[in-house]
Amino acid sequence: MSARAPGRPASFSGTVPPTAGLPLLASDWWPGGGDFEAALARFIGVDAVRLSCSGTAAFVATLEALKRRSPDRDRVIVPAYTCPLMALAIAHCGLALAVCDVLPGTLDLDPAHLARLCDADTLAVVPTHLAGRVTDVATACRIARAAGAWVIEDAAQALGARVGADIDEGASARTGEGASAEALREDRRSQAVGLQGDVGFFSLAVGKGLSIFEGGVLVARDPALRAEIGARLDAQGGLGWRDLAWDARRTVELLGYWALYRPRALGWAYRRPLRGALARRDWIAAAGDDFDPPIPLHPVGAWRRSVGARALERLPGFLQTTEDQARRRMSQLAAIPGLTLIRDSADAVGARGTWPVLLALMPTARARDALLNAHWGDGSGLGVPFVHALPDYARYAKVVPSMAAKEIPHARDLAARVISISNSLWLDDARFEQVLATIVAAISADAQSGGPATPTTPATLATQATPATQAAPATQAAPAVPAAGAMPAGPVTAGGTAPSGSAG
Repeated sequence: MSARAPGRPASFSGTVPPTAGLPLLASDWWPGGGDFEAALARFIGVDAVRLSCSGTAAFVATLEALKRRSPDRDRVIVPAYTCPLMALAIAHCGLALAVCDVLPGTLDLDPAHLARLCDADTLAVVPTHLAGRVTDVATACRIARAAGAWVIEDAAQALGARVGADIDEGASARTGEGASAEALREDRRSQAVGLQGDVGFFSLAVGKGLSIFEGGVLVARDPALRAEIGARLDAQGGLGWRDLAWDARRTVELLGYWALYRPRALGWAYRRPLRGALARRDWIAAAGDDFDPPIPLHPVGAWRRSVGARALERLPGFLQTTEDQARRRMSQLAAIPGLTLIRDSADAVGARGTWPVLLALMPTARARDALLNAHWGDGSGLGVPFVHALPDYARYAKVVPSMAAKEIPHARDLAARVISISNSLWLDDARFEQVLATIVAAISADAQSGGPATPTTPATLATQATPATQAAPATQAAPAVPAAGAMPAGPVTAGGTAPSGSAG
């Protein structure tokens, strides 16, 4: 990392990681980094947090605590397009999963569908700030609380994201070095995501911004509830040999992350297995959606806590730098006809998300799959957050109820057309111009080809359900690649305003 701009390298050479993670420094490994939980609490702007071995472990502990408080309720509602780990965690707790559709072109839960799902059996609703995009939690809270249900915010990829709220002027703010006075005032009027619901959790897994290879952070407004969940976390592990072995393994993996999370090494550590999965036409493995049911539950050791505390000191500046880059690049993407951007929710007042990736919808599934078939795995940072809507993974059929295509049309449409573009600082402007050109070419080729919009690719061959109805193909001539800093020529058709979980 360069000292002149937090996290920004001088030039690009090698493989771009799929998301923008904060690289570790050799100095992070010196012991004595300080109290990691206290530092996280200050960063988020709360009295206290609880650290866990993963975001999934925090979610499990939360469900267990809420089930003890509401023993007559056993259903958990999650977005139909989210990380499959959520389904495994819910099944681990012996609870039933229900999936809710999203609003068209957004990551917000569909209020009408959510209202139909919420009843006396509903334990919790889980709005998700997927990929750092701030979702509409207020509406989910209103509907859930009317049914007597709890609200758990999945903010796995959104550590550092904020949303407008009336809070104390002294609350902690994301204010990196050189932040403007306007930015400081904005942060003081806002609060961290994860605090609108009853409980929120963040992930510290690889690629989630701040990483200790695997880890989670839990927040809750009610100190008594936080203590109850903390007790469940304490019960997840101790000082047994299995717990020590797990933490030793995570420490070795974190050393590997420090050594290999750089463009030249990622060609071997990340791109090679990715290309192998793509050669097998296994998009689920390529996207990292192939989770196993056992969920590791163990404490986080002192050494990894120290590494996290030292790296956290650099996180505000890193988030600011990636946000600045994302805003420039979103304006370039917005100038491409036929491409729809996914931004922070228009209904999340004062939203300011994090930017591990940029999300967009191609005009058709055929155009999206053609783009990925040609360029996923070429090292440019193109990919997808998840391959399917939850009911369409065959491997999770035992824990996710099947659904007819008409029941969650917007989530399936999202899964069929979404692309993610890495916001890594190693994706320099010249390489990003190439990414823009590949997107433009894919949209143009799709518009000229005509014919049915349903492709025959690994993405559609693997699904159990009928592909979602696609938007009409674009008919424009091939548009020019937008210049750096160019502003949109017209309104953007994404849900949200200005410019990310998986549970981890």
